[in-house]
Amino acid sequence: EITPVLLGSATKNIGITNLLEMLLAFLPKPDELKPLKGINPKTDEAASRKTIADEPFSGYVFKTVIDPFVGAINYIKINSGILKSGQEFVVDDSNKAEKIGALFILSGKKQLAVDEVMAGDICAVSKLDSIYTGQTLSDPRNPIIYPKVEVLKPTIYKALTPKSRQDEDKISNALTRLNIEDPSFETIRNKETNQLLIGGLGMTHINYIVERMKSVFKVEVTLNEPKVVYRETIKKKVEAEGKHKKQSGGAGQFGHVFIRFEPSKELFEFDEEVFGGSVPKNYFPAVEKGLVETFEKGPLAGFPVINVKATLFDGSYHSVDSNEISFKMAALLAFRKACETAEPTILEPILKMEIEVKEQYVGDVMGDMNKRRGKVLGMKQSEDGNQIIEAEAPEAEVLSYTIDLKAMTQGSGSFQREFVRYEEVPQHLIKGVIEKYKE
Repeated sequence: EITPVLLGSATKNIGITNLLEMLLAFLPKPDELKPLKGINPKTDEAASRKTIADEPFSGYVFKTVIDPFVGAINYIKINSGILKSGQEFVVDDSNKAEKIGALFILSGKKQLAVDEVMAGDICAVSKLDSIYTGQTLSDPRNPIIYPKVEVLKPTIYKALTPKSRQDEDKISNALTRLNIEDPSFETIRNKETNQLLIGGLGMTHINYIVERMKSVFKVEVTLNEPKVVYRETIKKKVEAEGKHKKQSGGAGQFGHVFIRFEPSKELFEFDEEVFGGSVPKNYFPAVEKGLVETFEKGPLAGFPVINVKATLFDGSYHSVDSNEISFKMAALLAFRKACETAEPTILEPILKMEIEVKEQYVGDVMGDMNKRRGKVLGMKQSEDGNQIIEAEAPEAEVLSYTIDLKAMTQGSGSFQREFVRYEEVPQHLIKGVIEKYKE
């Protein structure tokens, strides 16, 4: 059961005064707190500070807000000592002393300038580009570093598309500056799909970042599903011939190769078994380079080709017309020919997932994972008594898993994910993948 202690509404300014008075009356005073533990960066030994004014200065940057006119405004909790305007400090383990500029405290939307703040106070500073959320500020003569807050990894990604060319020009700067304000989201430029991805802890988080881009930097974007980065490979061992011959007056082009292609555990392997000099050694690198370039786009849908071993074992050359370009083209033609019988297929990324849920939701979550072509590998108990389901699933099936998991667990479930390997897409789904990608 939950028994309300205070009632109110922040948006309607109801009960806020009662809340503040209760915090002052019942929460411990700064000098009643236990010493805060950290590390002395000069000696790497344990250090601590009491939350009193007589200790050396130390503070923790717990929040950064980006103002389009002022820049970064950093909020600092003074953990020990006194901080004055113009006072020197060091950041984390840096040996370079810097000076604090103007200090101010916040009262609603007002910024009130002050000359000094002391242990237990919260203040703000601006125009200090060298500090950001999670850093420790301390006395250069008595430095200390407090433990950093762990930044959770994103659980959901969306593709950002600027609404106009003007938005496209400003989007990079907006995201970079907002990432200083909120390090728990990340942006990735996927070179293969040419999508700009934003990762967050949920759709509420991502929508908040998008709204900040609009309100602070006047940048408008739309959100789309990210494209899954597939791969292609071959399933069968085959031998193929590739011959490139071109004559247009003067020096021509001639390259001729026989290459054996077979599945491999390595991303790409190249070997040669040429005897008798049928292909001169100085053309081996050209053949390999031609294959590397060819594998950038596979035969089925243009995905990169992986897990293939290619062995050059025969061919021929012309003493005048053969050159590097000719053998690169011959290698390309050999792979195209090989794909006719090597049974090319598509591979999809598989993610390892750890899903933390309450006991009563385990059955629903495991059943849902099976519907997503996932595999439940096992379970373990978390420190707070929840169940952690260990599973693997295709990335294509869990693009919006954050939203679905919240719905299954009444908002209480969470998960972490990481890429582990590629696996073949089931045959009945390959056609759909190709059609979707070509769209």
